[in-house]
Amino acid sequence: MEDPVKHTLKRQLRRLTTERPYQIVVASAAALAIASTTGALVTSADDAPASQHTVTTVAEMRSDTAASRSEARDASPSASTAPTTAAPVPATSAASPAAKASSNPDLTRKPERPKPPATKVLDYDYQAQNTYYNCGPAATRNALSAAGIDRTQNELGAELGTTEMGTNSALDTTRVLNAEVKGSPYRTRMFAGTPSPAQMDQLQADVVKAITDGRGVVANVVGDATDTNGGWHSYGGGHYIAVVGYKDNGRTVRIADSANAADPSYWITTIDLANWIASRGYSA
Repeated sequence: MEDPVKHTLKRQLRRLTTERPYQIVVASAAALAIASTTGALVTSADDAPASQHTVTTVAEMRSDTAASRSEARDASPSASTAPTTAAPVPATSAASPAAKASSNPDLTRKPERPKPPATKVLDYDYQAQNTYYNCGPAATRNALSAAGIDRTQNELGAELGTTEMGTNSALDTTRVLNAEVKGSPYRTRMFAGTPSPAQMDQLQADVVKAITDGRGVVANVVGDATDTNGGWHSYGGGHYIAVVGYKDNGRTVRIADSANAADPSYWITTIDLANWIASRGYSA
């Protein structure tokens, strides 16, 4: 079949060259494609229609291919129609620094209170009581002097409601101290009887805090007590003293006692002070 095919192709090429030059390339390509695909050549009596049919078929194929490419271009988004602006990010996608700070316990935690010193004694202005019943006003005055507040015993006695019978209770000293000191920081602690270990610990903590803050403590005591130097102090009918310092982390406290100008101050253990306050109270 090889020689007849070649002979036929040459004859068709010559005819196309003289009759339809513009179809040479297309007809040749079509003939080669048909020959290679089917292995046979068209043997029509009139070769021209066969060649024309072949050209038409190839043109249709080219037209179909072009149409397919055009459809593909139309189907795929072009660069000019692609969105150029990114979708907005929701406002809640990233927390602001303020939101992080408000939800973070490490950032919202209050500053820790500085550790109090092991020993501290306030700078106060001592004054002995001017009457036998003015221990309440004198103790309150001595405590206030450590905060830089200057009041006379008579002024404070009027505020405390002090009479010849004395001053009623620690509730009165707390009320007057808060009236004089900014922020009303004083609180009253009352002992119904012999203080418990927990109450003794509370007294120690209250004294340390008040002294560290620059405030004196006023205590209402009754009975006897012995200071760290062996001095004996006895007030069977009750008495008011000021606590103006501490040492050994509050285990021992400094007393400003208005009863005797010759013995104005001394140290006493906090446990002994608590037992001295038994059935009374204090303002801290």
